[in-house]
Amino acid sequence: MLKTLAKYHLGQVVRHKKHPFRGVVFDVDPLFSNTEEWYDAIPEEARPVKDQPFYHLLAENDQSFYVAYVSEQNLIADYSGQPVEHPDIPDLFGPIEDGSYPLQFQLN
Repeated sequence: MLKTLAKYHLGQVVRHKKHPFRGVVFDVDPLFSNTEEWYDAIPEEARPVKDQPFYHLLAENDQSFYVAYVSEQNLIADYSGQPVEHPDIPDLFGPIEDGSYPLQFQLN
């Protein structure tokens, strides 16, 4: 049986190690679970390993808001305390508390 432990939790604010964006975790895949086309589009020298958690983020940069899919190896926790302004955050989370967003719905 495969067991993986996610380093980051739902509602946590994280930032990308290499690219200038940050976001809020709203889902976690224990292993890579996107398309091969998506994976192959990443330059080979920058491709993350597949056998690690991958995070779905409500992401933002200086120009836009979007959903990002990022490997654990490419994320770091964001302890700035600054809110993420993604417009979909209120659909899933309450107001930021101590640098994290509390869930606003019941998980199964």
